[in-house]
Amino acid sequence: MKVVAGLGNPGARYAETRHNVGFATVDLLARRWGVRFGRGKCQAALCQRLVDGEQVILAKPRTFMNRSGVAVGCLLRLYSVAPSELIVIHDDLDLPLGRVRVKVGGASGGHRGLESVIEEIADSGFVRVRIGIGRPPAGVDPASYVLEPFLDDEREAVQGSVTRAADAVESVLAQGVERTLNVFNART
Repeated sequence: MKVVAGLGNPGARYAETRHNVGFATVDLLARRWGVRFGRGKCQAALCQRLVDGEQVILAKPRTFMNRSGVAVGCLLRLYSVAPSELIVIHDDLDLPLGRVRVKVGGASGGHRGLESVIEEIADSGFVRVRIGIGRPPAGVDPASYVLEPFLDDEREAVQGSVTRAADAVESVLAQGVERTLNVFNART
C-alpha cells in the first residue's frame, strides 16, 4: 500500500493559492482514476484505488499546511505504511514557476508542511514531488506570497506543472522511483 499526500490548506479561501498545488495534483489524480474524495480519517479527505495491483490512498490533510504531519503520520500508522511508501506533493519556492522535480529524502528546505511531516513520522526518506512556484518579488514576504492566488499569466504554467506532477506520481507507482527520477528530473 502507498499513501500519496498532496499538501495544502483546507477551505475555499486557499483553494487557488500557490501553497495548494499539492491539493490540485491529488485532485487531478482522483479525476483521472475516477474516484472521489470523502471525509476520510486522520483529519484528511481520502480516496483509494488499486493501481497496478497495489492499493493507493490519495490524501488531502484537513489540517493547515504547518500541521500536515498530523494527518500524514496518522494515516501511515493506521494503514501500517512505511515512510518509504509515502509520496508527498508540495509547492517549492526554490524551483521556477512550472518546474517539477522528484526527490527522495533530504531536509525540508524551510517548507513548514514538510517539516511537520518529517517531525511526525520521524523519517525524511519519503518521495517528494516538488512543484515550482518561483520566488516572490523583491520586498514580498514568502509567507504571504504562498497564500496568494496565481496571476492570470501564470495559470497556464501552473496547470502544466500540476499535470506533470500527476504524471510523475503515476510514474513512481508504475515504474518506480529511480526511473521516475531519471525521466522527470532530466526535463527542463
